[in-house]
Amino acid sequence: MPSIPQPLNPHDDGRAAPAVAAALAAFEAGTAGDAEVLAALSGARLLVPVVALLTETEIGAHGLRQEKESEMALPKLVGQDGRHAVLAFTSAGALARWRQDARPIQATTLQVCRAAVQEQAAAVVVDVAGPVQFVIEGDVLAALAAVESGTVGGLSGVTVARVEPARRRRRFPWGRKPAR
Repeated sequence: MPSIPQPLNPHDDGRAAPAVAAALAAFEAGTAGDAEVLAALSGARLLVPVVALLTETEIGAHGLRQEKESEMALPKLVGQDGRHAVLAFTSAGALARWRQDARPIQATTLQVCRAAVQEQAAAVVVDVAGPVQFVIEGDVLAALAAVESGTVGGLSGVTVARVEPARRRRRFPWGRKPAR
């Protein structure tokens, strides 16, 4: 039997992270680029939609066709060129703007990118119905998926750095020269 994943944050109110919303607004205004949006998204929670997919019907007591079985499915977007994309949303409002009956599953951006690569999707489309659409694809998608799966060493031509806060420097009074 499939397991239901535990939420990343059980107290999540469904709103977009303020840093993500600000980065996307700046991107739309032309004052920020892909790098700023990706930086904001890198540690953010996204909502991946699942929808009910009817698998079997039957004729009910009143002679009407009714649902007998359904499964939950991860919808994919198919572009005009035939490439597939995984959908993700920054907020419950953005998800509802796309499709009212979709149910959200919390995931990190890195988890979504890894899932997209595993599903052989060419991209992750964030907030497809707005307010600001953003696409993660190509080498960036592959690199983010590799970070999540721990396979960064297998990528060629990609450098991934780990940035940590600077350690506090100890200051010694005898290191200063007296002012003259």
